[in-house]
Amino acid sequence: MTPPPDLPVSGVPASVLPPAVAADADWLRANVADFRAISSPHGRASLAPRPSGFPALVRHILEQQVSTKAAAAMWAKLAARVDGVTPEALMALDEAALKACGFSRQKTRYVRALAEAVQDGSFDLAAVAADPDDEAAIAALTVLPGIGRWTAENYLLWSLGRRDILPAGDLALLVAWQWLSGAAARPKPDELRALAEAWRPRRSAATFLLWHFYLDTTERPAPPPK
Repeated sequence: MTPPPDLPVSGVPASVLPPAVAADADWLRANVADFRAISSPHGRASLAPRPSGFPALVRHILEQQVSTKAAAAMWAKLAARVDGVTPEALMALDEAALKACGFSRQKTRYVRALAEAVQDGSFDLAAVAADPDDEAAIAALTVLPGIGRWTAENYLLWSLGRRDILPAGDLALLVAWQWLSGAAARPKPDELRALAEAWRPRRSAATFLLWHFYLDTTERPAPPPK
């Protein structure tokens, strides 16, 4: 999953926080017992949306099945090679150039397919953004090679700022919910998705709270040896 910026709630300009998501996070903490364990700075949603459009979707593809650091390195190398990440610029790079940026053959195929679809008009990112139906937008995105539900949901969450998205297949969310709820086993994606039905229409805030809980837990310093 794409991590949000590490921004504490205190001192963050109000404009950075989508009001609906911030209010939803407060509601979840007040009404869902497990969420009450998430305290500041991870207790409210400081979700700073990413830009939308072609470059953003390319970056979401790069983040599939790699670390955040690896994806950022690929993106930086790509951005350094072109004057703007556009379909035309990407199609002008051959496979060797993309490999030098760290792209696997699979990622090369996926981003080229996206660029070609945008270029020839068979895929319209503006229409996806304008569609208020989340499932319809996800369906439109997942027609493209290499864009599954996880990538589509993350694009809607981080780049389009949708209010009710929970990428239930995200490992960090599954682990976070297990830890937070004290469950004996990690939930399956379908189980987390079913649990999250009770959080509608606030699932984006739930995603953000769980992600920050995961970061807070995994980055906590180990206790000193006795």
